Amino acid sequence: MKIIKYFFEFIIIISLFCIFKIIGLKNASGLGSILGKIIGPFFRSKNIIKQNIKIGLGNLDKKKEEEIINGMWSNIGRTFAEYIFLKNFKLNKTGFNHIKITGIEYIDQIKKSNKPVVFFSGHFANFELMAMELDKFGIKLAAIYRPLNNFFLNPVMEYLRIKYICPIQIPKGVSGSREIVKKIKNGYSIALMVDQRVSEGPRISFFNKEAHTTTIPAQIALKYNCKLVPIYIERKNGINFEMVIHKPYEITKTEVHEEDIKNNSLTINENIEKMIIKNPAQWIWTHDRWK
Repeated sequence: MKIIKYFFEFIIIISLFCIFKIIGLKNASGLGSILGKIIGPFFRSKNIIKQNIKIGLGNLDKKKEEEIINGMWSNIGRTFAEYIFLKNFKLNKTGFNHIKITGIEYIDQIKKSNKPVVFFSGHFANFELMAMELDKFGIKLAAIYRPLNNFFLNPVMEYLRIKYICPIQIPKGVSGSREIVKKIKNGYSIALMVDQRVSEGPRISFFNKEAHTTTIPAQIALKYNCKLVPIYIERKNGINFEMVIHKPYEITKTEVHEEDIKNNSLTINENIEKMIIKNPAQWIWTHDRWK
């Protein structure tokens, strides 16, 4: 049954990609917004979304809560529609400068130092643009990603990521961890999203409630003396974005390794919290983050 389900999902998504390609980037993104708001709620529990918003933002009035939820589905739909146009973003073929970047001086410093760093962010706006823009700046980069469960669709998404986002893609998992170490030793910086729940991660405070958290950034930084670089992406208007590259910072070290991992992972969570609060409608609240 799962094979049949995945196959039909694949056919539907490829068909939508064809429609998006025909109508062009701007119209496709707008259509994606509409589809996201209509179809999205059928695939994720509204109760989980509302519960997550309450944990992260406290008790909001119904109007504000609905505004965040609708904005989230709109952004998810736009991001989905924009996958087929990654080439346009990569080659700046949108007919205008689609992204404003703040903090370019930090990229220059990183390149001059010739030392790997760990870039981290969350699923904000079109999150795929983070690694893409870093690659365009000439950063020696490997991006960590989570393979899709749909084995019909996953090769398509991997192709798009490798072709237009970052040539070196490392899947999460045991084999991926070995590849990360190899790349770090060869001078590659790492880019990853740190806002999803990882069942094997320790519980660390996230919006004042413990949540399973990835410790990969902290482990890499501690072992290889890498700086950490927070990055935030925000959709400003339709297909226009702003990407903020924050100042690289040194990881905090003591004599207790496990505590160092937890404390630095907590700092990373706090960075993500600030990003979410800035524009909560552009974060994906659907994940059961505090399960």
